[in-house]
Amino acid sequence: MPHDCHHCRKSFNNRSNLILHQRIHMGEKPFRCLECGRSYFYNHQLTQHQRIHTGERPFKCNECEKSFITSSSYICHQRVHTGEKPYMCSQCRKSFVDRSILICHLRVHTGERPYTCPDCGKSFGKSFTLFNHRRIHTGEKPYTCPQCQKSFMQLSSMKTHQELHTGERPFSCSQCEKRFYQRSHLIRHGWTHLRDHQE
Repeated sequence: MPHDCHHCRKSFNNRSNLILHQRIHMGEKPFRCLECGRSYFYNHQLTQHQRIHTGERPFKCNECEKSFITSSSYICHQRVHTGEKPYMCSQCRKSFVDRSILICHLRVHTGERPYTCPDCGKSFGKSFTLFNHRRIHTGEKPYTCPQCQKSFMQLSSMKTHQELHTGERPFSCSQCEKRFYQRSHLIRHGWTHLRDHQE
């Protein structure tokens, strides 16, 4: 493996594979979905993503009838039934169902942040965190509320917003049973109990 990535120390048997891999660190995503505009590092990722639009889920679980877009998702899901967690952290002995989850977890111990934003130089431990961060620079808001058409950079932000329409308040205070639609509002509310207790 003579070709080393200077960002993350992965090695490759030829230079073309190294160049393809380095797209991850540079944030370069040349394969774009014509349906929704999402972009990917590799063509096979785009192919898998397009199954979201076609509804194709070729990998079916014999245990629970769930089906999956990718074989890797199917294999990980099988471990839910077997209880298998074959990937163990050498630092804290925590185990994981998938190798990629272990690799991300290890960065908690090493402090490694191999994914760097080409716009501002900020670094991240996970590629999807960099992907989401870059929307700050591009202004992209791909998630649209179906009720009011307001758009958001993050899926989680849109889901939180939708609770305004549904009236759902999933976060409840253990002290007084008051409910909130955002965790941050519950935390802020908790400070009032703490302040009252101190007085």
